[in-house]
Amino acid sequence: MRAKGGSSSPGSMVKNGGEPANFLTLRPKLAIHLCLLLIFFLASCAAPDTRHRVVISTHEQRLALLDRGNLMAIYPISTSKFGLGDWPGSSRTPLGELEVADKIGDRAPPGTVFKDRRRTGEVVAIDSPGRDPIVTRILWLRGRESQNANAYARMIYIHGTPEERNIGLPASYGCVRMRSSDIIDLYEIVGRGAKVTIIDAPLAAVVPGLTSGTQLVATDPGTAVR
Repeated sequence: MRAKGGSSSPGSMVKNGGEPANFLTLRPKLAIHLCLLLIFFLASCAAPDTRHRVVISTHEQRLALLDRGNLMAIYPISTSKFGLGDWPGSSRTPLGELEVADKIGDRAPPGTVFKDRRRTGEVVAIDSPGRDPIVTRILWLRGRESQNANAYARMIYIHGTPEERNIGLPASYGCVRMRSSDIIDLYEIVGRGAKVTIIDAPLAAVVPGLTSGTQLVATDPGTAVR
């Protein structure tokens, strides 16, 4: 006579020396979940971009992109029409040493509108009359000095603008604006943690080998003047 509740009972949940059968079936799923968590953790701890540096001249309204100290490209930009500074509510562009804290807009079509860093579903054409939203890509900056400590909370970005007619002129509300094609290029190159230097002087004051007012001559497909 079989013992009541023995392991040979059809409804038993105990197999293999007392280990619950449902735990055995969960083992592969548990392993997958642990692997996914590990991948997410490693991605979130990715090393900062120490290879690239961005230098922005509010004096010249130009942005230089460097790779290991070597000049890659120069782009026209637009900084604040209210001047320079970092106090809350000032709508001014901060100076000094900052870094790329976050990147938003992967694979968004040019002209994609962002509100509170979320896509609205709208796409705006270049120089659309009466429209001045943040578009295409966002590089959210964090200050590294006391003179720009409010930059992150003030939501100071490098971002695309539909008002490309104003690129090259101070026209923003504190952020650094770029043409959509240019911000896409920059976004694809620089990573989180990349240094961003904003100066009220010519680029030549910071960028080695560059003289004031000169243009970068393209010597290979990776270099460009915009």
